[in-house]
Amino acid sequence: MALQNLSSFFAVLWRFKLHHVLFWAVYHLAWWSLYAGSLVEVLGYFDEAHGVVKYLGYVVYQAVGVYFCLYVLIPKFLQKGRYFLFFTSVIGVVLFMSVGITFNYYLASLLTDKTVYELFNVFPETPVTLFKHNALPSCVGAITLGMSIKLTKIWIDTQKRQKALEKEKLETELKFLKSQFNPHFLFNTINSIFVLIDKNPEMASESLVKFSNLLRYQLYECNANQIPLKNELAYIKSLLELESLRQNENFDLQIDWPDTISEEYSIAPFILIPFIENSFKHISEDRKLKKWIQLRIQVKEGSLIFHLANSANFELRHELPKGVSYGGLGLKNVKRRLAIIYPESHNLVVSKEEDSYVVHLDLKLKKEEQVQLKKAVG
Repeated sequence: MALQNLSSFFAVLWRFKLHHVLFWAVYHLAWWSLYAGSLVEVLGYFDEAHGVVKYLGYVVYQAVGVYFCLYVLIPKFLQKGRYFLFFTSVIGVVLFMSVGITFNYYLASLLTDKTVYELFNVFPETPVTLFKHNALPSCVGAITLGMSIKLTKIWIDTQKRQKALEKEKLETELKFLKSQFNPHFLFNTINSIFVLIDKNPEMASESLVKFSNLLRYQLYECNANQIPLKNELAYIKSLLELESLRQNENFDLQIDWPDTISEEYSIAPFILIPFIENSFKHISEDRKLKKWIQLRIQVKEGSLIFHLANSANFELRHELPKGVSYGGLGLKNVKRRLAIIYPESHNLVVSKEEDSYVVHLDLKLKKEEQVQLKKAVG
């Protein structure tokens, strides 16, 4: 019960900022002890009224001056870029504090039969001495300390807000990029099945089954930021089978990837799909020409090595409207997603060979335990 009451007492103190009073009391006690050379000697001053008055003068004047700078001058002038007014106002506050503390020395001496100079061992015996050697340095130190703490706190809060805004911006951008990809994928696949309906109804039916499986995966199994790598590769395999159904006998697909994938590795969903789509999109449009796609995927030392090449008839490609090139919306999106999700942990090279396009991606994979830990911490 006593512990609970003590806790409530400190909660009330914190609520009304009374810990600030404690800070300034300890701060001036420490400096006075350092100046006098002994804490015991300083505590002896509190037995006399003039010692208490002198001490309270420092605490009150400097606390008022510092908080005036922190909560009035900084937001009103410094944070609004009015630097000249800010610095001149701070100088004015320091001078006001110093004059007030100097006057307080004389107020303390009125409680004794001694002059202020005898009482506090001040020489030469002028107010300038008290102002210059006692009050002013102490006020400059107090203002510097208070503003340093406040500006540091403002900087830390600004950094936190900036990181929060950047995180929110990245999450929003990722959602937008992913939402762009979904209709892009739907349009391409539905168009392919539509072409097959008249030419090969049986193949079109088989394609619809595969397409429904792909949609199920897309809608229900890959809503997380990271998914198991083996699930993404299974999706790619189904997509390759679906796209291959609408190709003729001149098409050759070569796939080389591991038979088994460790379940510890994860990857951002749909990060590889635009490359696959583009490879089918840009193989030769002449049905008499040989068309081919070569895909090689390796996992080595925690990295994914993705190598994709596809045939291309550049003579036909040159006949396309100006501005049409390898890439499009899907490739632009995946480049942006790679930059956001895998900064400095991927290397993407898209090149144009003599009769083909080649994509090579080295990607540092994340592990499932790392993803779960990040979620728990976040």
